Amino acid sequence: MKKIVHKILALIMVLVVLFSTLSFTVNMHYCGDTLVETTLFHEVKGCGMNMEKPLTENCSITKKNCCENEQLVQNGQDELQLNVDKISFQQQIFLVSFVYTYISLFESVDKKVSLFKAYKPPLVVRQIFKIDETYLI
Repeated sequence: MKKIVHKILALIMVLVVLFSTLSFTVNMHYCGDTLVETTLFHEVKGCGMNMEKPLTENCSITKKNCCENEQLVQNGQDELQLNVDKISFQQQIFLVSFVYTYISLFESVDKKVSLFKAYKPPLVVRQIFKIDETYLI
């Protein structure tokens, strides 16, 4: 039982370290006010309605582009804090209760409990399905 608890705690620590150091970028393409495309790791292709720059440089009338690209960047943590002794008492209680409830999910039940042993089946006096049948003639 202790080996399982240690393995689960090690797995939890690995996942915490992995997700705290993970960096990712979300690219979004808006056409007007509606979101058209979202990508996680690469550039958006767009909807194909991006306006080109006008060929004439002397044109004073310019139209605003209806498409817009946004980029959200989540930077991961570069330095890891290795001090485990700074965990508060409430955090320790949470970790212990989480591990205990997670382990209890995988405990097997040895014997099958039948709840219907004390009840007897009803006595069949008539064939009820024959009484309720209807025939078209």
